[in-house]
Amino acid sequence: MSTVRRVNTESLLVRCVLIVLALGFLFFFLGLPLLAVFAEAFKQGFGPYWHALMEPDALSALGLTLLIALLVLPLNLLFGLAAAWAIAKFEFRGKSLLTTLIDLPFAVSPVVAGLLFILIFGRQGWLGPWLQAHDIKIIFALPGMVIATMFITFPYIARELIPLMQSQGKDEEEAAVSLGASGLQMFWRVSLPNIKWGLLYGVILANARAMGEFGAVSVVSGHIRGETNTLPLHVEILYNEYNTVGAFAAASVLALLALVTLVAKTFVEWRMQKETEMLSAELPPERAPLAAVVQQAASQAGDGKLEAARRSPERIEK
Repeated sequence: MSTVRRVNTESLLVRCVLIVLALGFLFFFLGLPLLAVFAEAFKQGFGPYWHALMEPDALSALGLTLLIALLVLPLNLLFGLAAAWAIAKFEFRGKSLLTTLIDLPFAVSPVVAGLLFILIFGRQGWLGPWLQAHDIKIIFALPGMVIATMFITFPYIARELIPLMQSQGKDEEEAAVSLGASGLQMFWRVSLPNIKWGLLYGVILANARAMGEFGAVSVVSGHIRGETNTLPLHVEILYNEYNTVGAFAAASVLALLALVTLVAKTFVEWRMQKETEMLSAELPPERAPLAAVVQQAASQAGDGKLEAARRSPERIEK
């Protein structure tokens, strides 16, 4: 009788302990702070909460946050697609260097990134005198905030697409080109459908990071109320002024945006899994490996017939 090795050999007690520890960690470090944000926001009732959200500074901060995310999104799409396509589909000098540079924002502190942009575009920076002479304002204005947010968020789409495109290979694109498809037709009809869910997943992550960015934007924004204050910066200012209701009301909006992002991320993961299962179901089943067939026959018939199974494996497969 053949023995089947169980993948999960832990006891029920061990599994329950691990599940409890995981759920407890999620509750204390994610669920409890989220509940505290909404509890403090509605501490004085719905009226003060709504009044704090309808203030001109709060509306300006929310609008600026959404505007920056909207401006950064197409830039992230363009860079992420170009970088992933170059790394996954081509071989060239400097490929490893490009891959390393894509990971640079993960290693550099956002505050340090903001200081670097001040060093470059600030009034006393490398390009400061030239920008001032041509009346171009980047630091303490919208362009600087967009640049800082772009620096922090550009790896997300590329990092999501690179392993996906590498696993898919080049066969379908080469087949499309051999059949006479142009580069644009190959991209829209072959490449893009294959990476659509991974691309959407990367867009969701990058957009969530853009809306919640604090460090780099805080350095280059100047904290000008009604002009360069994003929603995270608005929360900090109100909290430092001991306006807890207004601070937590603005924080609750960020929390709601995070929950919407989480739901969208979960939906994309579910769609990716369903599509993968459908593609796997459409593939023809592979024949069992010959060695496995021989071993199964030997275990069922006894060791005395192992030699006969090796001599005539085609009978076993039938």
